[in-house]
Amino acid sequence: MKKIYIICLLFLTACEKNAENNLNEAVLNKSSIEHAIMNRWYKQSQLTLGEKVYRKNCMQCHNENAKGTQAWKQLSPDGNYPPPPLNGSAHAWHHDLGTLTRSIKNGGVPLGGVMPAFKDKLSEQEIRAVIAYFQSFWSDEVYSSWLENGGLE
Repeated sequence: MKKIYIICLLFLTACEKNAENNLNEAVLNKSSIEHAIMNRWYKQSQLTLGEKVYRKNCMQCHNENAKGTQAWKQLSPDGNYPPPPLNGSAHAWHHDLGTLTRSIKNGGVPLGGVMPAFKDKLSEQEIRAVIAYFQSFWSDEVYSSWLENGGLE
């Protein structure tokens, strides 16, 4: 009987350690995933690619963390508007996914802006990934408003 008790005790201890390890692993994995992925259209792999694309093609104008230019609403001395924030604090969240995609593909020049077109430089996958990346800076409230206004259309 004593042997059975010891075996059961060892088994339960091992199970407890596995459960604790699994819980710790789940917490670590969750903390390594952006909170912004929860209930959003994109995946972690898109954020990873999007960050690379953003850093190479967008960051020089839209700045770190998609924060844009501070005075983005004011004309610059050359008569153009500076790059706006893409982090949810400006107007990017008012545009659906299709409009955001077209803006990146065609640039801002056709609309009187200065952003270059990226249709010959970025793939559809890279464009969607960069949108996912800058949307990851949007608060849940901004993202919800975007969805409610037809953001995925």
